[in-house]
This record gives sequence, C-alpha cells and structure tokens, in this order.
Amino acid sequence: MAWQNSTRRARLPRNWPLLRRRVLHRDGYVCQARFSEGQLCGAPATDVDHIEAGDNHSMANLRALCAWCHKQKSSSEGGTAAALTRVRTERPKPTHPALED
Repeated sequence: MAWQNSTRRARLPRNWPLLRRRVLHRDGYVCQARFSEGQLCGAPATDVDHIEAGDNHSMANLRALCAWCHKQKSSSEGGTAAALTRVRTERPKPTHPALED
C-alpha cells in the first residue's frame, strides 16, 4: 500500500474530505494534468493532487487528477526524493590498458 511508510495521511487537514470534494467539483471531475505537448489529459478525475509538494492545502495548490496521472506524478516525486538520500561513491577512473605502465 502506498501509504504504508508515509506520514502524509496524518499531515492532511481535518477538513480534507471537504477540500477534496471542492477541488473535484471545481475541476469538473476532469483530470487537469497536461502532457508535454500542452494537451489536457481530460480523463475522469478520482484523485486530488498537491501541485507543489508539501503541506500547502490551499485550493490554489490542489488539482484534480485521474488515477494514472496521479500515480505517475507520485512515482516521479518518490524517485527524486529517494535519489537525494542515496550515498554516492566515486569509483576510480579506469585507464586504458595500453596506457598503464
């Protein structure tokens, strides 16, 4: 389950169900994600997404997304966050065998 190791649900405001309904209604239950060409996804929206990650739950920072677009965005953000915590080690630069003494 996606929420298993996350504190995100606990950080949602008490009125989250109301905010969620308002956002879905405002956006006409249509996914607001834009593809790289600028085209609106337009699929039926079931999820509400924070445009900018964090705990800003204002209506301006929330939008309706379809499940597929929300999963893609969340996966991308999770991968980026995981990359920031990885320890990078430098390997010695290999030299060409013909250049070794």
